[in-house]
Amino acid sequence: MRNYQKELDAIIARHSEKGEVPRLLLHACCAPCSSYCLEYLSQYFSITLFYYNPNIYPASEYTHRVEEAKRLVRELPAKHPITFLEGMFDPQAFYDAVQGLENEPEGGARCEKCYLLRLKEAGKQAKAGGFDYFTTTLSISPLKSADKLNRAGEEAAVACGVPFLPSDFKKKNGFKRSIELSKEYELYRQNYCGCVFSRKEVNSQQSTVHS
Repeated sequence: MRNYQKELDAIIARHSEKGEVPRLLLHACCAPCSSYCLEYLSQYFSITLFYYNPNIYPASEYTHRVEEAKRLVRELPAKHPITFLEGMFDPQAFYDAVQGLENEPEGGARCEKCYLLRLKEAGKQAKAGGFDYFTTTLSISPLKSADKLNRAGEEAAVACGVPFLPSDFKKKNGFKRSIELSKEYELYRQNYCGCVFSRKEVNSQQSTVHS
């Protein structure tokens, strides 16, 4: 099995030895997951945090999450610059991508389609902006497969022509650090991934527990 953290370490070391600060487009799923990724990666990259999540339901939840991500970028200290870019909020793009997979369990085929949708758009923006790499904060979640995410990222990289930065941000206690930073910056932490299907699944589990 590939060790994505070791691959990332090697890329960072190669650029650091040359005194280079590559430009990275970092797809963000939410502020809490972004916190550690930004703290860590901004030591080595000039970052644009790209918020593209048409899967989020409802619209009020989207607005809450995007504003928290903007606030984090404003408040988090960084060695190299961090800027913010918001993508289009087009829920229909998500529903079209996952059509026929509505009843799939969380983490299954529906989620893989969603990963690819978001990473292809991140790759497109990375190409348009002349970035050296793109990647996503999604791998920090203990509930998400780094293998699936990196495979989706590499597929998106082939389509856009920009290298996908391998990552598994759960490593080096990344998830634990994200919780610490979320408390420090009082970030809103949601209790479901984002889409209407994940929300229904969480609500169903909670009702079963309390019944």
